[in-house]
This record gives sequence, C-alpha cells and structure tokens, in this order.
Amino acid sequence: MAQQARASHILVKTEDEANKIMKRVADGEDFAAVAKRFSSCPSGKNGGDLGWFGKGMMVPEFEQIAFTEEVGKVVGPVKTQFGFHVIKVTGKK
Repeated sequence: MAQQARASHILVKTEDEANKIMKRVADGEDFAAVAKRFSSCPSGKNGGDLGWFGKGMMVPEFEQIAFTEEVGKVVGPVKTQFGFHVIKVTGKK
C-alpha cells in the first residue's frame, strides 16, 4: 500500500498572518479552534482537517511537509499558489 499522510492546515493570505497563527498555536491555542476562526480554506470548518491523502494529491510544497515532518509537528508559514499555510501533521500510515 502506498504511504499516506494526514494533516490539518490553516490557510491565510499573507506570511504575516501565518506567523501570527504560528504564535497562537505555539502559545497553546487549540489548532482546530484557530483553524475554524482564521482559515480561508473550506476545511477550516472541520478544524483544518484534510483527512488522509497519498503522494501526488497535494501541491508539492504542502506534500513535502506532510510526508517528512513527524506527527504532531506544526510547520509554517509554507507558501503555495493558494497562500500561506500553517500545517499540522496528524498521522501517517
């Protein structure tokens, strides 16, 4: 079976916004609550959860984080064509 990863993210327009989100999470705010409040992605209403995905299903910049960082790690800002992401790796299988 191909490797899969699961991640949640918060998508914002600017690097500055993403840095502020990173600080909120680092200071102990709940990732899902922050996602619901600030993410411009429809996944925000689910706490940013994108579910399980395989390689080739996400943009390369996002996928690299999801498949290389350890579970539980929050990374950002990560720039893609969609904006700036704060990514939390939530699972691997």
